[in-house]
Amino acid sequence: MTMEAYTTITGEIPTDGVSPVLYEIQRSRFLAYVIHAEDEDEVRTWLQGVKKEHYEARHVPYAMVFGVHSDRQRSSDDGEPGGTAGSPILEAIKARGITNTAVAVVRYFGGIKLGAGGLIRAYAHAAGLGLDAAAKVRMTPLQTMYVRLDYDLLAVVECYVREAQLLTEEADYADTVTLSLLVPTGDIDTHQRALTDLTAGRARYRLGERRHVAIPHT
Repeated sequence: MTMEAYTTITGEIPTDGVSPVLYEIQRSRFLAYVIHAEDEDEVRTWLQGVKKEHYEARHVPYAMVFGVHSDRQRSSDDGEPGGTAGSPILEAIKARGITNTAVAVVRYFGGIKLGAGGLIRAYAHAAGLGLDAAAKVRMTPLQTMYVRLDYDLLAVVECYVREAQLLTEEADYADTVTLSLLVPTGDIDTHQRALTDLTAGRARYRLGERRHVAIPHT
């Protein structure tokens, strides 16, 4: 099965003044919360906590997106006029290409009605602020490539690994050295050929598991 890369967030925005992210317009206050989540049950448990904390708020609409292809989506207006809250939040998530995440926006009514268009813009903007504040990672499919070599080759191979900016895991130092490299699946042959040339054919290779690895997203 082909593994594909996707972008998600690392977790709930820290509670040190960054979460929730506040957006205020016409005296209405919108507080955006964002979490990383893998399934709907996890989101619903989290939503209960948000609503309990903000029991005086009139509305807490939300949206969630799951799956590598963002093919599982759900949203709720939570009492706001149809299509003015949950859908704009959902679109904010989709517009940023983020999955396995949920956004809830708490609204405290300020006494001035925003109208349907105003609500759509406000919820979309608040959700976007929350998502933009969250740290993101690119879940990248990588394959473990074990490289076994003699100690006299270690320095030159480690130099290659640094220059190629390959991710590594803990090496095994025994009679020989076995390096554990994390390599993009399409680049395995390229790196094997380069290391074979570099070591005059003395390096030996073994492929391990393929898995998604979190790479900081800029």
